[in-house]
Amino acid sequence: MKHPRSPWSWIPTLYIAEGLPYFAVNTLTVLMYTNLGMSKGQMAFLTGWLYLPWVIKPFWSPFIDLFKTKRLWVLAMQIVIGIAMGGVALSLFSSVWIAISLVAFWVMAFASATHDIAADGLYILALDQREQAAYVGVRSTFYRVASVVGQGGLVMLAGWLETRYNDIPKAWTLTFGLLSIFFGLVALYHTYSLPKVASDHPIPGVSTKTIAADFLDTFVTFFKKPYIISALAFMLLYRLPEALCLKLVQPFLKDPHSLGGLGLSTTQIGLVNGTVGVLALLAGGIVGGVVIARGGLRKWIWPMAAALTLPCVVYCYMAAALPDNFILISTLIGIEQFGYGFGFTAFMMFLMYFSKGESSTSHYAFCTAFMALGMMLPGMWAGWLYEKFDNMDSGSVWDIVGCLFPGIDNPGSAGYIGFFLCVMLSTLATFAVTWLVRRNMPDKSITTAVDNVE
Repeated sequence: MKHPRSPWSWIPTLYIAEGLPYFAVNTLTVLMYTNLGMSKGQMAFLTGWLYLPWVIKPFWSPFIDLFKTKRLWVLAMQIVIGIAMGGVALSLFSSVWIAISLVAFWVMAFASATHDIAADGLYILALDQREQAAYVGVRSTFYRVASVVGQGGLVMLAGWLETRYNDIPKAWTLTFGLLSIFFGLVALYHTYSLPKVASDHPIPGVSTKTIAADFLDTFVTFFKKPYIISALAFMLLYRLPEALCLKLVQPFLKDPHSLGGLGLSTTQIGLVNGTVGVLALLAGGIVGGVVIARGGLRKWIWPMAAALTLPCVVYCYMAAALPDNFILISTLIGIEQFGYGFGFTAFMMFLMYFSKGESSTSHYAFCTAFMALGMMLPGMWAGWLYEKFDNMDSGSVWDIVGCLFPGIDNPGSAGYIGFFLCVMLSTLATFAVTWLVRRNMPDKSITTAVDNVE
């Protein structure tokens, strides 16, 4: 049954609702817990665990087909997400706010990962192939809108509220309270606007037993793929520098100069990450897609690995020089994010290339799970690594800095500069796994973007 309403009435709001909780769990938590005084080690370790639902998503996604409809799953998860956001808001004035807020974020994370599965399934069921192709840009655009709002707008709002009330818990309570209300309204709107599709029902003849058997077979065939060891190494280590940076960049931007940070306000962090950073990331991804389409992945994988890793030196420079100029800081972050977007394109194209063949959709899901694991594990220990440098004698670290950046003399804390030097050292892992997978690619592998899409 074809839904009488235009896809424009539900696709934009559906994919904003898909993106916002992801960025709330993986971005807002870092800055919120940092502003509330949590140590770097504890913050990185605890928030790192919140990535787990996206790591294990392929293990439970097939079972969603057994119960009710994708439409009902979407609506239910949006309600759960709204309640979890309300739980975060209410927790921040409790004496056990860390435990309560973490439980709420865990619920939000699992609901968000489940919402991803159901929303994408509904999109496929509600639209024919021509419509799916026509609206894929709309879907992607509004997910990026959620990125700008989640990493920029909401952070700026929290920063403005912190300044207005001079009360950090109250600012974040109001921020998550507004998010909770928004998700309640979105769920109400989608009750009327989401399509009711005749094919959206549990598949007849499919049971838990058959799904488990199919999943096991797919799992085994994935690990029998050629060059699986080098491919897994690539999935886990190609983004290692970014995985380490993820949990410490925002605290670095926020901490005052006396602690080795740049001393930006929460509002400024939202502005630079949510606008300059996101736009540069998108631009890098677009340019990366264009050059791969013309020259192929094997030709471009080395320049892309360099683009992903080498701009991390801007954080070493900023940690050493501690610049005050906001435009300079924004420009440097824009350069780093452009390089990351450009280099990340190679990663995604490799996942498509490696997943091709029988059970390509399921194998791609396993690839993305390993991608998430590669981001989760290093991020959990990034704070611990920072604290090791912060507690050590800074003299030897600053001797290295003096060689890298002549003329810079900053005898302060070695926490951030030592950490970012380790990030630069971790780029060796990126280049090593790039060499491993490139040598296994046929000369004409992935010659155009079209070659990767079945």
